[in-house]
Amino acid sequence: MSALKHAGSFHDLIVYQKSRQLQREIFRLTKSFPKEEIFSLTDQIRRSSRSIGANITEAWAKRRYEKHFISKLTDSDGEQMETQHWIETALECNYIDQKTSASLMEKCLEIGRMLNSMMDKADMFCGEPPHSLREESAEYFTALMTDN
Repeated sequence: MSALKHAGSFHDLIVYQKSRQLQREIFRLTKSFPKEEIFSLTDQIRRSSRSIGANITEAWAKRRYEKHFISKLTDSDGEQMETQHWIETALECNYIDQKTSASLMEKCLEIGRMLNSMMDKADMFCGEPPHSLREESAEYFTALMTDN
């Protein structure tokens, strides 16, 4: 087994990359949905699939605080599960076929497993950064001048 590279940003996270890939696939696919679905199913599945990656990004920003990090990953997992619901709905409405549905569902499940693994190992992602950059302290106040 090869060692994984340290993630320098959320862009480096494989789960983030996979969520973006799913989002793009769903966007392309929903272009063929009926026009009457534009403000319902199309909007809902696009929104939930986009929110998976958005919440991963927010989790990355909150990684200094483990509970916040886990909370945002939980939100991301909820969005991938909502996306599963909309995929099933699209299948039931015959907007996608069984093969497409199965492929999308597997991608959602994989993202879910990865998110749960990150939550289980949150301590590996969270805490104070090892090398904090600090600026020199600035003089924000000046001595008060007094009249004699």
